[in-house]
Amino acid sequence: MRVVMFGYQTWGHRTLQALLVSEHDVVTVVTHPKSEHAYEKIWSDSVADPAEAHGVPVVIRNRPDDEELFQVLKEADPDIIVANNWRTWIPPRIYTLPRHGTLNVHDSLLPKYAGFSPLIWALLNDEPEVGVTAHLMDEVLDAGDIVLQKAVAVGPKDTATDLFHKTVDLIAPVTVGALDPIASGQKEFTPQDRSRATFFHKRAEEDIRIDWTWPAADLERLVRAQSAPYSSAFTFHRGKRLEVVSAVVSEQRYGGTPGRISYQEGEGVVIVAGADARTGRNHGLAITRVRTEDGRELPATEYFTSMGGYLTALP
Repeated sequence: MRVVMFGYQTWGHRTLQALLVSEHDVVTVVTHPKSEHAYEKIWSDSVADPAEAHGVPVVIRNRPDDEELFQVLKEADPDIIVANNWRTWIPPRIYTLPRHGTLNVHDSLLPKYAGFSPLIWALLNDEPEVGVTAHLMDEVLDAGDIVLQKAVAVGPKDTATDLFHKTVDLIAPVTVGALDPIASGQKEFTPQDRSRATFFHKRAEEDIRIDWTWPAADLERLVRAQSAPYSSAFTFHRGKRLEVVSAVVSEQRYGGTPGRISYQEGEGVVIVAGADARTGRNHGLAITRVRTEDGRELPATEYFTSMGGYLTALP
């Protein structure tokens, strides 16, 4: 099939790589301009570079809603558009232009975790597995019929970075595998159960601020979800920002007030956690490594030179 590819960052890069070595003919690539935004500098492999190396025309756009681009796509005469990590709305006259419509590749097990940062949200919510879904695009974001879906298990110590590497390896088999039945003429695919759909927003500073009223297990997953190269979860100590680089759930139970710097346990320093921490029934969060406001990273046992005092959500 003749394929136009819309994509950005490493997700788009890996999708294009899979298409270029497939039996399909990539006739045009549309990608976003390079960005200095902190999030978009993460996993920032170029889509334009491999396209140009293979002699495929590249169009740079923030939004695909101008007449010039529409005419370029019309002249390309695609059988299908394949999109992955396209960051802005694709209008109906574009996603319905090809004979077979548009196949979107999304890094979650739809219908759950539509929208943004699905791996981080899934890890926070203690999902047993994550994955990649190829679905046909319609007027609702990430809601079209599912063509192919593959899953991988979430390990007990996996970080969001680990899950990125697990799922990015699924992009090629899901993308090419989804094109096979479409190319063979199959028209009917699996409708999404909209009663199970969830949609998540982009993550921001407020989403990585530690709330010590959360249970320790939830906070431990937050720390793993905000693994490098993502921004670390943070709190404040004596008025200064303190990033929590690694942590585990404490072995013992600790009572008191959420945020209290309580006790050294093994290689960690335990912080009292949970809205009902006063009952003494909760485990705490044992912080093992921290990063200070000036960028120094060190073991928590070296940073916390004495017990007592509090970690807080605000300075």
